[in-house]
Amino acid sequence: MSDLQTIVDRFEIEALRGEYTDAVMMRDYDRLASLFTEDGAVRMPHIKQEAVGREEIRAGVERLQGLLDCFVQTTHAGTIRLEGDNASGRAYLSELVRFREGDSQLNYAVYHDRYLRTSDGWKFTERVYEVRYLDPTPLAGSAPHAAGR
Repeated sequence: MSDLQTIVDRFEIEALRGEYTDAVMMRDYDRLASLFTEDGAVRMPHIKQEAVGREEIRAGVERLQGLLDCFVQTTHAGTIRLEGDNASGRAYLSELVRFREGDSQLNYAVYHDRYLRTSDGWKFTERVYEVRYLDPTPLAGSAPHAAGR
């Protein structure tokens, strides 16, 4: 693989991770599901949840987002290891979460990812979510719609 192809692959994988964050923030569940291979998976061991396949991923994220009044996810660049048409990597993230029932939390986490080059570009084959820090202290702020703005 040429150096230029390596740069392109890394750029496309970073764009894939950015699309994921944007899709989850915008609650665009169809777009989010399309970022995975047909048999792709999302695993969240800390809450003993997993979704395998685009339909399960879409439904699972929509269900979880339905529990939230406010959700902000910020993803930070991590690592990417290219191995031909496969790759693996990590993305680091922070999240502010306010549940509809009133609980809230701040967390810092890592996505452990696997990717596959497809005819439609790079896709996730797996995202494993690992919480590294969780602060359930009530958040002082509010979502603009919740404050009547």
